[in-house]
Amino acid sequence: MNHPWIVYLRAYLGVRIHRARTAPSRGASAVEWVIITAIIAGVALGLATLIRTLVEQKQGDIQNSFGGGNGNT
Repeated sequence: MNHPWIVYLRAYLGVRIHRARTAPSRGASAVEWVIITAIIAGVALGLATLIRTLVEQKQGDIQNSFGGGNGNT
């Protein structure tokens, strides 16, 4: 794992984590992290639901184009 992007990312995150741990407003930072994480999780859940709906619709279209998908053509 010596790829330059991974090395950079690890160094960047290490600095950010160090700053977050040594910052005087540590409690507020924790609340901000919780809020940001909840927002990201909500967006991910919304995208997953959207993708699932689109896939199911396309599956229905494909089944209908092959005669309903029950083996009869």
